[in-house]
Amino acid sequence: MSQARCHLRAALFLAAVSPRGATTGVTAWRGLSAWPAPQEPGMEYQDAVRTLNTLQTNAGYLEQVKRQRGDPQTQLEAMKLYLARSGLQVEDLDQLNIIHVTGTKGKGSTCAFTERILRSYGLKTGFFSSPHLVQVRERIRINGQPVSPELFTKHFWRLYHRLEETKDSSSCVSMPAYFRFLTLMAFHIFLQEKVDLAVVEVGIGGAYDCTNIIRKPVVCGVSSLGIDHTSLLGDTVEEIAWQKGGIFKCGVPAFTVLQPDGPLAVLQDRAQHISCPLYLCPPLEALEEGGPPLTLGLEGEHQRSNAALALQLARCWLQQKGHQGLGELKVSRPSVLRQMPLAPVFQPTSHMRHGLRDTEWLGRTQVLQRGPLTCVQACVRWFRQGAAPQPQGHGPEVRILLFNATGDRDPAALLKLLQPCQFDYAVFCPNLTDVSSAGSADQQNFMVTLDQVLLRCLAHQQHWSRLAEEQASPDPWSPASPEPGEPTSLLLASRPPCTHSTSSLVFSCISHALQWISQGRDPVFQPPSPPQGLLAHPVAGSGAGVLREAAAIHVLVTGSLHLVGGVLKLLEPALSQ
Repeated sequence: MSQARCHLRAALFLAAVSPRGATTGVTAWRGLSAWPAPQEPGMEYQDAVRTLNTLQTNAGYLEQVKRQRGDPQTQLEAMKLYLARSGLQVEDLDQLNIIHVTGTKGKGSTCAFTERILRSYGLKTGFFSSPHLVQVRERIRINGQPVSPELFTKHFWRLYHRLEETKDSSSCVSMPAYFRFLTLMAFHIFLQEKVDLAVVEVGIGGAYDCTNIIRKPVVCGVSSLGIDHTSLLGDTVEEIAWQKGGIFKCGVPAFTVLQPDGPLAVLQDRAQHISCPLYLCPPLEALEEGGPPLTLGLEGEHQRSNAALALQLARCWLQQKGHQGLGELKVSRPSVLRQMPLAPVFQPTSHMRHGLRDTEWLGRTQVLQRGPLTCVQACVRWFRQGAAPQPQGHGPEVRILLFNATGDRDPAALLKLLQPCQFDYAVFCPNLTDVSSAGSADQQNFMVTLDQVLLRCLAHQQHWSRLAEEQASPDPWSPASPEPGEPTSLLLASRPPCTHSTSSLVFSCISHALQWISQGRDPVFQPPSPPQGLLAHPVAGSGAGVLREAAAIHVLVTGSLHLVGGVLKLLEPALSQ
């Protein structure tokens, strides 16, 4: 790389609070409710995805789930009926040797770690997760790779036609919704591909999630719990813990990470009620003691908790299946912490170490170091460390937040956590790659209109402006806000007004936002020409000059995993191939 290129350093930080919606993008067509299914569907991948998109009834489905929140059995019976119509029985799923994982934060990363560890033992793995970043086939993986477009297309039409043929005209719901359909499809693919095991990530919740028709998993896991999907799961962490614990099965071992006392007690009660042995994972430090430190393929301190859970899930699966090489136990007698049995403390094997090191899970605390771009408490600390200022003389650096949030999350609470990053610009846009066309079928979402998502972005901008005003003119007697990780002071102290101001902008799509941020300096993202009026806003015009002169631009993309997927689609075109 030339001296000039080296001087211009950039990185793109990708982190997300990931809702479990149907797709990664938003259609640009206003008021469009569904894409008509082709009368004579072809065998092309995009044809299959467009037909799949006609099943995007997630909004109505979630409303139905809310009404039946106290009766998860109704949900499971409906899914069992779909499974039977597809040609399978619940008992057929037993041979998949499933690892079932739920949680609020980190369940996808835990699944990715677990799958990679077991694959390092030479096992053939299946992995079902949601949502997808760029292409819907990412949700169904064999040996860590998304199924091919050909395999996806073949199984899609086979399942679709089977369900069409078995429709009951008297039934009000003849076809499963989007996520249910993909769950059924994953089961069929895993069985036909004869995987040794399948790692299955719960969609939303646990008790009523459609993946919970799995009756005999080998082992279950619960990652970190928090407040999310409150309209669906409940208003407290304890209510959410009860829903997540719904995946526990009688006699099936389960593991969880250290949780607050309330939700941990709920999980214990759930497990004891059905005679499920539940274990608390020791921290990763306990497994590292006496040996070399573990290297993780995913960045961020919070990933250590996910890795600790993954090690226990993988080891338990191997033990249940009679495999050798489980790692030497460091503690001979069972231990108890918070009145819960502690999971084994063992020396990770070389296979386990390699699996953790080689784990890839795009869009989760991922850094892209290229071109002129450096693209929720742990997220803040991680970004601040990665975007630390360079030595003096390096040149001006700019920090940008690219944000969107969907669903019933509280955007004001998320944005408040991001304030310590001291962004120079806050940019808001919908999870829409390009506004000029409907784009790839993989990223279409017919559940919202362009007007709705743009209004939401404007609301996010207003939240950010109010937070900035409060920070600039705080209550002189309010307690000072500690830095992340520092103890909270019990003293009341006068705070000086904030001297760092942030300008904010709203763009209609991700492409326009990235065009403004990159100013043509990214070596890969080179759109044909900037849209007319892109710099009409005074902030956009003055900011363009600042960005063109910056030696480094650090961009944090967060708030929605769908937003991260749209950014990756534009900056990493190979992911769309």
